[in-house]
Amino acid sequence: MTRFAAPIAEQIWDMKYRLKDADGTAVDSSVEDTWRRIARSLAAVETEPKLWEEKFYAALEDFKYLPAGRIIAGAGTERSVTLFNCFVMGTIPDSMGGIFEMLREAALTMQQGGGIGYDFSTIRPKGASVKGVAADASGPLSFMDVWDAMCRTIMSAGSRRGAMMATMRCDHPDVEDFIAAKADSARLRMFNLSVLITDPFMDAVKADGSWDLMFDGTVYRTVQARDLWNRIMKATYDYAEPGVIFIDRINQANNLSYVEQIAATNPCGEQPLPPYGACLLGSINMARLVADPFGEGASLDVTALDDLVSTAVRMMDNVVDASRFPLPQQAEEARNKRRIGLGVTGLADALLMVGLRYGSEEAARQTEDWLHQIARAAYLASVQLAKEKGAFPLFDAEAYLNSGTMRKMDGDVRDAIREHGIRNALLTSIAPTGTISLYAGNVSSGIEPVFAYAYTRKVLQKDGTRSEEEVVDYAVQMWREKFGDVELPEYFVNAQTLAPLDHVRMQAAAQKWVDSSISKTINCPEDISFEDFKEVYLSAWDSGCKGCTTYRPNDVTGSVLSVSEEKKPAPEVVTSEEVEPRQPHGDVIYMSEPLDRPQQLEGNTYKLRWPDSEHAIYLTINDIIVGGRRRPFEVFINSKNMEHFAWTVALTRMISAVFRRGGDVTFVVEELKAVFDPRGGAWVKGKYIPSILAAIGGVIEEHLILTGFLEGEGMGLKSDPKAQVVGIDLPRGKPCPSCGQFDLRMIEGCMTCASCGHSKCQ
Repeated sequence: MTRFAAPIAEQIWDMKYRLKDADGTAVDSSVEDTWRRIARSLAAVETEPKLWEEKFYAALEDFKYLPAGRIIAGAGTERSVTLFNCFVMGTIPDSMGGIFEMLREAALTMQQGGGIGYDFSTIRPKGASVKGVAADASGPLSFMDVWDAMCRTIMSAGSRRGAMMATMRCDHPDVEDFIAAKADSARLRMFNLSVLITDPFMDAVKADGSWDLMFDGTVYRTVQARDLWNRIMKATYDYAEPGVIFIDRINQANNLSYVEQIAATNPCGEQPLPPYGACLLGSINMARLVADPFGEGASLDVTALDDLVSTAVRMMDNVVDASRFPLPQQAEEARNKRRIGLGVTGLADALLMVGLRYGSEEAARQTEDWLHQIARAAYLASVQLAKEKGAFPLFDAEAYLNSGTMRKMDGDVRDAIREHGIRNALLTSIAPTGTISLYAGNVSSGIEPVFAYAYTRKVLQKDGTRSEEEVVDYAVQMWREKFGDVELPEYFVNAQTLAPLDHVRMQAAAQKWVDSSISKTINCPEDISFEDFKEVYLSAWDSGCKGCTTYRPNDVTGSVLSVSEEKKPAPEVVTSEEVEPRQPHGDVIYMSEPLDRPQQLEGNTYKLRWPDSEHAIYLTINDIIVGGRRRPFEVFINSKNMEHFAWTVALTRMISAVFRRGGDVTFVVEELKAVFDPRGGAWVKGKYIPSILAAIGGVIEEHLILTGFLEGEGMGLKSDPKAQVVGIDLPRGKPCPSCGQFDLRMIEGCMTCASCGHSKCQ
C-alpha cells in the first residue's frame, strides 16, 4: 500500500523531497519517514517535543498540510540550507560599492537556496551625472544584467536555479526601458519583472493626465500616464512581462505599516516584503477537507479546518527558530516580526466537490467565506502562541490594530489581540504550489482553476522503451471512483475555457482575507483583443487586487500545449527521413531513472587549448542510442595541469549526471557559455570567449551539432523546438529545461512543468 494517489506524486517525492545521501542512497525509505523527519525537526524547539511531534505528523499525514518545498526537502537534514523560500534583499545604495555589496549578499542568499527580490528604483537613471568621476551613470538595467549573469552561475540548494524578481517604480526615468527589457528574449532570463504602480499614477491614467518621471527630486521628463500604461499593457500582451504591483495598496494593507515600507516582492509576487524580509510558506490542502465529496451534503469540514490551521501556524512559527539564514540581517528581520504565509491549495478541486463552478459568483462567495475562516483560525492560533511564547518583538497593540488588514478583522479577534498580543505580524499568503500539488496527488494548484482534467505523460524506461501514464486531476479521480467514467457535469471548467474576468473575480474574492498577497496567473486566450486585455488589469485594480499577472500564449511566449478532455489516440510522431523534425532535440523525453551504462559507448575526444595555459584540456563525450537517436550520455574532462584537477573532476561528474537524466540537456551548453571570468577571457579562433568554462561549453555544443542533437551554433533552448506530427498541426511551447517534455504551463505567475514539477519559483 502507498499513500500516493498517483505515480507522478511518488516520483516528485523521490526526485525533490526524499532525503538521500550524497551517493544517492535513500535515507527516507517512505513518505512516512519524510513526514516524521519534518515533524521531529519542527517540534524540537518545543518544551514538549514528543507531544508536538505527533500533532505535527498528524497534520502532515495524507498531505493535509503541505509545507513549502524548502521545508519538506530541508527540515531535519542538518544541511546548510534555508527553510525560507524567498527573500527581498536590502535597499540598493546608489553607489558602486553599495551596488556590488548587494550583489554579494544576493549570491550568498541564492547559494543557500533562497529566491530574491530587489527594487532597482533606487539606482540613478542612465545618463545621470556621477559626481567625482566625470562620467554618466549606466542606469539600473545595466546592473540588472550583472545580477542576471550572477544568477546563471549559482545553482540553488535543491538542484534548481534561483529565481529573482526585479521591480521599478512607475515614476523612475528608466521605467520605459525596464518595460521593454523582455522584448529581447535572451536578456534578463533569470528575472521576473514587475512595475510598481502607485495610486496617483492610476488616477492619472483614468484622467488621461500627465506623469513626471523623476529621480531624487529631479524631473527628467514628462509623459502621458495613459501612454505609459499602454506601454506596460502592450509589453505584457506581447511577452507576458512586466507584471504590475499596486504598491500603495500593498503598503496601506500592511499590518506593519507603522514600522516598515515595502518596495519589492519575492519572485512570484505573493509576499510583498521589506528590506531583508523573508517569506515562509505552507498550504492547507482544501481538497482533503471536503466531507461527502460530490454528495448531497458535500461541505468543507470547518472543525477539521480550524484544527489543521492552528497546528500549521505553530509549525510555521517554529520554522522561524529552526531555520538557518544566509545573512544576519535576514535572521533579525524574521525574528523581529515572525511573519508567515499560510495559504491554500486544491481550492478549485474543493469547489468542484461541493458542486460549484470555479469563477462563478457563488464560487467567489464560497472562496471568500473559506478564506475568512482560515484567517480567523490563523490569527486566533497566533494569539494563543503569544499567550504561551510572547508576541513578536515589534508588536505595538494600538499601532498594529489600526494598520493594514487588522482594521477590518472581526471584533473578537481584535479584542483577543489587544489583550494578549499576537505571535506573528502577518499570517496569510497564497503561494505557488505547482510542485507540492503534484506531490499531493495532482490537486489543483493554489487558488488556480484546474488546468486539465487529465493528460498523458511520457516516461522513458531503463530499457529505452516509452511508457505512458495518465495524470488525472484529484477531484476528477474522485468523481470517477464514485460514478465511473461518465461525462463530467457542466460546472467542471478548466483554465483553457475560463473567461479572464472570472479569474479576476476569484483573485479579488481571495484577496479580501489574505494579509499578504496572492500568486495567480490570469490565463487569456491568444485571440483576446488588446482593449479587452487592458480591461483585465483595470478590473483587477477596481476590484481591490494587489497586483496582476496574465499569460497570453503567442509566438513569443510559446503556445501552451492544448489538452483535450476527450480520450483520443495519441498522434504518431514521424521520425523517418520523409519528414524531419525542425529541431532534432525537440522530441527528447525525461527518464524516470538514470539509464545503466552499457559496456561500450561511441564518442569523440576534443582538444581545447586555452591561451596562456601550459597544458591543453581534453574533452571526451560519449553518446548512447535511445529510440534510434544518438544523445550525450557522459563527459570526461582531463588536463595535466593539477590546478585544474578539482574543478574538472567536479564538472565531469555534474555534467554526466545531467546527461544521464535525459530531457533537453542543451541548457548545459547555454549555461556554460554564459560564464564570464572577472580576470578576462581570451580570443580563440577569432572569437572572444569570456572564460575557460565558456570554451568547454562551446566544445560540447560543437559535439551536439556533430551528432545531430542541435541544428547549429546558438540554436539551443531559445529556438522553441517543435516536433512534426502526422495529420495535425499541434502548437507546442518551449520544452521543460529539466525533463524536455512540452508540458510547461503558466501557473501562479511561473512556468511549471506538469510532467516533472520543474519550476524556478519553488
